[in-house]
Amino acid sequence: MSIKKLFQKLLRYTLCLAAGLLAFAACGYTDYRLWPWDLPASARPKPPITAVKGKQLVVPFTSGVPAAEIATFSDQLEAFLRFEYLRGREAREGHDTSRMYLTAVNTKKGPHYKIFVVTDNDLLSAVPQLASLESRNLITHYEFQSWQQKDYSYYQQQSHMFDVVYDVPTEQKLETINSSKLLPALAQFLIFKSQTDNRVVDATDAAAQPLKREQAMQLATDILNVAHFYDLPLDYFMGVGAMENDYMDVNGDLTHAVWKKRAERGDIVLRRTRKRVMVSDYAMGTWQITRETLRAAHQLYLHDKRDYSQLPAHLRPPRELDLNAVTDAVLTTYAGLLLRDLLDHFGGDVEKAIGAYNGGVRTPNPAYANSVKNVADYARRILEHASTGDAPGANVSGTGVKAPDKSQAPAACAPATNGSSPNSNDAKAPGSNNPPASNNCAAPTAPATPADSAKNVAPQPKPPYRRDDD
Repeated sequence: MSIKKLFQKLLRYTLCLAAGLLAFAACGYTDYRLWPWDLPASARPKPPITAVKGKQLVVPFTSGVPAAEIATFSDQLEAFLRFEYLRGREAREGHDTSRMYLTAVNTKKGPHYKIFVVTDNDLLSAVPQLASLESRNLITHYEFQSWQQKDYSYYQQQSHMFDVVYDVPTEQKLETINSSKLLPALAQFLIFKSQTDNRVVDATDAAAQPLKREQAMQLATDILNVAHFYDLPLDYFMGVGAMENDYMDVNGDLTHAVWKKRAERGDIVLRRTRKRVMVSDYAMGTWQITRETLRAAHQLYLHDKRDYSQLPAHLRPPRELDLNAVTDAVLTTYAGLLLRDLLDHFGGDVEKAIGAYNGGVRTPNPAYANSVKNVADYARRILEHASTGDAPGANVSGTGVKAPDKSQAPAACAPATNGSSPNSNDAKAPGSNNPPASNNCAAPTAPATPADSAKNVAPQPKPPYRRDDD
């Protein structure tokens, strides 16, 4: 046999063997993919098991601790603000908030923060409870979970640690924090306040839109610049912005009008008589400055001796006032100037100055001033903790937050209490005039929120600002 024929014979055998192996593999794969499999017993749907407890029908869904995840975040400040806001809103409705917890889970991308509610082990009561939160736009989803008792105890301690850490005074105060550290936390606070405004949550005003990140960063920068330029108390300046419009650029008091002797350039004339005209005096933008007050603020600006070149160009008012073309940035400058002038007028009395911002120099509104103070105190507490990255203490395991100094003893265990929530939203944590309480037992108290305290402030059209109206 020649070598050529031997090679051809080997080649045929090799090709036949390869074809047979491929056919066998194809048959095996087809058999694996098409052969019927029995589903495991755990994959079959289980009908809920009903029971009678205390003469009532219940539908238990777990043998452990029943819980539901209602929110998740990657930012600690956002998570804590939402946590206090939810507790404040629930407390205002008279619901028990002692079984709502904020936890942290370490992941490869960093800690993730989750808010849980421990529910009754009964679908007939747990589902309506969570559906109520969802229907009020307080949460976007919920997912039932089952905890072991040891996990439950751990999450209780973890959530309590958040309360303790954010309630302990910091060494570094708001006035000494560098702007670069303060800016991100301030922007997050502005976003949170706009997102939890009642008009946004209840969808009652399409014009009220929560701030986007870029808008919040720009507004936060402008607030810091104006507060520094006019030497304003930043916390109270923020409180005014929160009370007025939750930092959203939406006009208000649209039907408000005033009489004046003669119309001026830019006025919207509604009615004329022989000696007077009625003009629209609605409140403008983020700071809700009325059109006539804006005229007075512009006169203050024209007579002000400060060096306005120290302000960024977009914050400097023009020499000629155009009421129909005032930017939100310039409005921030006017708001700062008005507040500075009121502080000077009242000899530095912040409460009277804040009350006059809303009620006028002749009749300052003490209820408004009190509500602004509540928001200011809350904003100060939150920003001091969020901006002080070098606070004393070591990181608390699993939370990503700093532990308080050892000299700070944890608060005594106290029963859960209900808070209440400003007219715009639920802010001292976004409910009442008292600071959020903390305890070291399984049921943390509901936070107090300055926003709720503002709920009882009677809205009133602001009179035109006059420096010497008293």
